[in-house]
Amino acid sequence: MDRLTEMEAFATVVDQGGFTDAAKKMGISKSAVSKHVSSLEARLGARLLNRTTRRVSPTEIGLAYYDRARRVLNDAGEADALVTSMQSAPSGLLRISVATDFGVNHLSPVLGNFLSEFPDITVNMVLNNRYVELISEGFDMAVRIGELEDSTLRARKLTETSKRMIGSPAYFEKYGHPQKIDDLNDHKLLHYSSQSSGNVWRLTAPSGEKRQVRTAGWLSVNDGQSLLNAAISGLGIAYLPSFLYADALKDGLVEEAIEELPVETQGIYAVYPPGRFTQPKVRAFIDFLVHHFAEKGPDAW
Repeated sequence: MDRLTEMEAFATVVDQGGFTDAAKKMGISKSAVSKHVSSLEARLGARLLNRTTRRVSPTEIGLAYYDRARRVLNDAGEADALVTSMQSAPSGLLRISVATDFGVNHLSPVLGNFLSEFPDITVNMVLNNRYVELISEGFDMAVRIGELEDSTLRARKLTETSKRMIGSPAYFEKYGHPQKIDDLNDHKLLHYSSQSSGNVWRLTAPSGEKRQVRTAGWLSVNDGQSLLNAAISGLGIAYLPSFLYADALKDGLVEEAIEELPVETQGIYAVYPPGRFTQPKVRAFIDFLVHHFAEKGPDAW
């Protein structure tokens, strides 16, 4: 007899508390369940069940075997589900959380291509600038930038972005370029107000020393595009990722504030709940993003 079927029959008897209910659960006859269990006991050379006219319960050996057998059966079930899942076409509602700046500038423009490629998927993309709890808030995945917090989430790197302090040529003509980190105390700084650390910039000096710049700043706003616009208009110096400032830098609308400083690099990741296998709709979108961002990099935006 099939070893997994014997295990399943035995585990189901334990789960259901008897042969009759186990037979109903498995959709086979009571005598067939009994034969499977008897064959298992004969093969193992041990009695796994205590049988009385009123109830059936596992022996001490049977209980130990049940724990292992149930794990094997669960793994087998997940293996079957994995194959089925991987062969099925991606479909269903895909809920995505992404920071507003990145979502508006780099995900929204390509969603049409993704939906054309996978017409059975519908997307609900939520743009916000807070850390969402994927599982409890019902999201399938998120795109996150920078160092990932310790968690049980799975992550796949999509690309990288650099961070630089930038300002307009008009601003630097009026106030001059800061020559070193300490000079920033005398400049007008534009801050991202949703940052958990407050109005603090973490910079690396040419020596490699890690520094923190903490000033009140002239403007705080919870939107990176608005900070870029403020910098372009000459309101001050902003510290922004390259996926926001790259075009403005290329067009000469902004300049780097202190060119001698090492450039900070941040990873951009797709994160999703843990599990033995990934839902086809999630896997499809992540693969799409990996391909789309393949030629992007810290400054290649």
